[in-house]
Amino acid sequence: MQGPLLSIKNINKYYGDSHILKDVSLDINDGEFLTLLGPSGCGKTTLLRCIAGLENIQSGDILLKGRSIKNLAPNKRSVNTVFQNYALFPHMNVYDNVAYGPRIKKSFKGEALEEKVAQVLELVQMTGFEKRMPDQLSGGQMQRVAIARALINEPDILLLDEPLGALDLKLRKYMQTELAHLQKRAKTTFVYVTHDQEEALNMSDRIVVIHKGKILQQGSPREIYNNPSNLFVADFIGDRNIIKVSIIDKDQKYFTIKVGNTTVKVRYSRSHTYESDQALLAVHMDKMKISCQNGANSIQGEVLSIHYAGSQVRTELSVGGEKFTVIEYQNNDCDYKIGDLVFISWEETGALILPMEDIEESES
Repeated sequence: MQGPLLSIKNINKYYGDSHILKDVSLDINDGEFLTLLGPSGCGKTTLLRCIAGLENIQSGDILLKGRSIKNLAPNKRSVNTVFQNYALFPHMNVYDNVAYGPRIKKSFKGEALEEKVAQVLELVQMTGFEKRMPDQLSGGQMQRVAIARALINEPDILLLDEPLGALDLKLRKYMQTELAHLQKRAKTTFVYVTHDQEEALNMSDRIVVIHKGKILQQGSPREIYNNPSNLFVADFIGDRNIIKVSIIDKDQKYFTIKVGNTTVKVRYSRSHTYESDQALLAVHMDKMKISCQNGANSIQGEVLSIHYAGSQVRTELSVGGEKFTVIEYQNNDCDYKIGDLVFISWEETGALILPMEDIEESES
């Protein structure tokens, strides 16, 4: 098909006097895994519910394959939703839960229905569980049945509202990989809602970052992680040190900045406007390195604390009164202790300079 599968055009959503979605526009492509990411209350679930038809919009439009669906009832839209609690019928076994939609719609009957149920259960790797009741399933298995129940209706888009939120950490990480693989096998467009940055980075083809009802940035996980468009995205995606610095000089690619009593060079983005000699340095904690010897583009700091968590070492340091946190994953040749003076450097792609004006924008 030509053009996006779904187009959201300048939609606005209010709850009373509260403006929840603010002139939101977004195109969703056929076959992609798109994640709506943001903190609680940012509007991401409301946007999902507007796509599903569970919420009305006050203005704008929602187009599926070029046709407006904003006035269609939920059951008339070619979308299905998987919720966090899965909403399986407790009195029905797995087979009957999955077969429920086609039986109501009378889209499949008899052997055709049996064949279709078998296909989707094989797709979600639940073959052999047909006679199990929901209370005999694990959390991950219930989630797969819920997805099978949605996929059997052959929707153009599958909407998933934080479906991993109720799972324990180990199962959640496993299901992240399983969901990403399932989406590719099913060849169905997934629109996924989460506040978990790791989930979004691990599973998505594209991430849409939402804050206070507005889309702040969209792009691939790599783009979002390495090149945040503003302070909020930089602070929300990944663990970063963010401190105020002075700009000393500038060339075509780098700013020379002052950190403590040391000057270093850091890349900057030409897409930003820097209106003062003050800026924000944002550095990924896990792209930093501690050394006992001074090196190129290094700054000196005093070790404040050292925390060990398996292979990860988390070190806090003071640099000219500013606190830095460095996360390293392997043994460091530099054997330092609390109170020592050491040198900190970082990968070039691990740091960037953001305008000071971002502070006001992120708070507005």
